[in-house]
Amino acid sequence: MILTITPNPALDVTYHLADVRWGEVNRVTEVTETAGGKGVNVARVLHQLSEPVSCTGFLGGDTGDRMRDMLAGLDQRWVPVPHTTRRTTAVVTGTATTLFNEPGAPVDEGAWHALSTVVADVAGRGDVVVLSGSMPPGTTESAVGELVSHAARRGARVVADTSGPLLRTAARAGAALVKPNQEELREATGEADVVAGARVLLADGAEAVVVSLGEDGMLAISGGSGRPHRTVRARPSGVVPGNPTGAGDAAVAALARALHAAAATPLESVLHASLADAVALSAAAVACPVAGEVDLGRYQRERAVVAATTD
Repeated sequence: MILTITPNPALDVTYHLADVRWGEVNRVTEVTETAGGKGVNVARVLHQLSEPVSCTGFLGGDTGDRMRDMLAGLDQRWVPVPHTTRRTTAVVTGTATTLFNEPGAPVDEGAWHALSTVVADVAGRGDVVVLSGSMPPGTTESAVGELVSHAARRGARVVADTSGPLLRTAARAGAALVKPNQEELREATGEADVVAGARVLLADGAEAVVVSLGEDGMLAISGGSGRPHRTVRARPSGVVPGNPTGAGDAAVAALARALHAAAATPLESVLHASLADAVALSAAAVACPVAGEVDLGRYQRERAVVAATTD
């Protein structure tokens, strides 16, 4: 089983229009609403790929109820909270996507404890737990650390895709794989160089780091604790036009699927075999207008040409 945790989910509202004129009236040509948040997007991609997946996190209010309905067909194990789940708004034009993300509401210790109980009920040896996205305001390092260490102690491999100091918290608590983008890596480690930043997270305790490089694909770094560092790169076949919002989430889905399929295989070997797949699936997500979906035809075409190389 793959369990995705989205502590700060959102109802994603996407406006499509030709261009935006700030300070003036703009005519939206199309509006879509989807259940979102990075972990939810990961779960939706895995479900599209027919992988066994369950999603959890915190939901509340009418927005939370709508999201449950939108995710019908997925195994859902949400922890109810009294505050209404937030919304995000994406404005998509022909050349750019602009995001407006609401912060969400704080979550108390009781809800975090209930979430740990869900993890204990679902995750065990051979399973993969994905912790994705932003955290509710006021989230402490201890809350994230305890959640990650709880899953790791049960024998699950944890994939963490968050930002700021909590990315390092997850690495220190036993996350097997952390997946920042370049900006998140620099923010968390203070290192402008990608490899130097990844080595900080490896020193914190992560087994491997996968960094999203946008149009340049992905870089995976593993090793540490007396072992030489190993670097693997994969690049898309070219620039993919579309909406990049869900690209990183599709990549996490590919990595989680690979870890689940090869539960007994060393992580370094899994990364070398799966990084090209992650890049291909990421490109297939860009080709879709809404995060959490992938163009399976584009995925197959990209997968046929994308290859990973070892530095």
